[in-house]
Amino acid sequence: MTRTHATPEGRPTSGPSASGQVADAVPDNWVDRRAPVWLRPWLRLSRADRPAGTWLLLLPCWWGLALAVAAQPQGAGWLTVWIAVGCAIGAFLMRGAGCTWNDITDRDIDARVARTRSRPIPSGQVSVRGALAWLVAQALVALLILLTFNWAAIGLGVASLALVAVYPFAKRFTWWPQVFLGLAMNWGVLLAWTAQTGSPGLAPVLLYLAGIAWTLFYDTIYAHQDAEDDALIGVKSTALLFGDRTRGWLWGFAAVAVALMAAAVVVALGDRPAALVSGLAGVVAFGGHLVWQMARLDTADTDSCMAVFRSNRDAGLLPAPFLAAALLV
Repeated sequence: MTRTHATPEGRPTSGPSASGQVADAVPDNWVDRRAPVWLRPWLRLSRADRPAGTWLLLLPCWWGLALAVAAQPQGAGWLTVWIAVGCAIGAFLMRGAGCTWNDITDRDIDARVARTRSRPIPSGQVSVRGALAWLVAQALVALLILLTFNWAAIGLGVASLALVAVYPFAKRFTWWPQVFLGLAMNWGVLLAWTAQTGSPGLAPVLLYLAGIAWTLFYDTIYAHQDAEDDALIGVKSTALLFGDRTRGWLWGFAAVAVALMAAAVVVALGDRPAALVSGLAGVVAFGGHLVWQMARLDTADTDSCMAVFRSNRDAGLLPAPFLAAALLV
C-alpha cells in the first residue's frame, strides 16, 4: 500500500508529473517557471524549487555571524559583509550538494515513497553518474568561497563534509536521524563565528546546540509527512519513534532551543546590558514563533506539516536583526 499525498495546491499526486515538476515543490517556483528547460532537472536535484532548506542551512550562519559581531563590535567591517554574502552563496551550493548526495543514496527509497518518487533520479530525469558530477561541481564552487575565509573556518568547513556524508544513512540505523541532520545543518554557526573572530568559543557552541534542538523540532514535523510510507519500508525517524507523543516532544525541543539560544546571548553579551536586551528580544521572538507553529500544527495532515515546516524560515529570521541591532547599542 502506498499513500497518495497532496501537492501544496491540494491536487493529489502519486508519481512524477509530465512536466517533471517535483510533487512537493513550492507552487509557481522560479525553477519550473523561468529556468531553462535543460537546467531544470539539475536545479530540482539541488532543491532550488524548494528553498526552505537553503534558508534553514543559511540562518544558523547568520546567527553565528550576528552574535560574533555583537560580541566584538570593533571587528565589524567589510569582511563581515563578505562572510554574510559568502555564507548565503555557500549555503545554496552546499545545500544543493547535500541534497544531491541524499538523492543518490536514497534513490531506491525515494522510488517507493509517494511524495519523493517524482524527484529527478527516481523519475529518470537525471542519471546517477550525472548526479555525481553535479555534486562535485557544486562542492568545488563552494570550496572556492570557503577558501576566502581564515584557516580555522576553512578547517571547520572541511570537517562538516563528514556530517553531510553520514546523514543520508542515519535513517537506516537510528530512530534519531534528525540529530545527524541538526549536526550538519547548524555547523554554520561555528563556521561563521570563527570566520569573523578567528576562533570558536562557548557562545557559538551553545548557539549550535540551540540550532540542533530547533532542527529536531522542524524536521520531526517534516518527517510526519512520510510516516506511513517510512514504516512500511523500514526507514526510521523521530516521527515514527514519537508517534502520538510527538507534540510533547516538540514542545520539549522548542523549549531547549530557546533556552540554549538565550544562554548563548547571555554568554556573548552579558557585559553590555543594552545589547543583551536586544539579543534576548530576538530569542523571545523566535520562541513566540515556535509557539505559533504548535498552535497551527496538525501532524495527521500532510499539508499542515509542510506549511508549518516551511514557516521555520520566518522563525529563524527573527533572531538575526535583533542580534545585529545589538551591535549598535
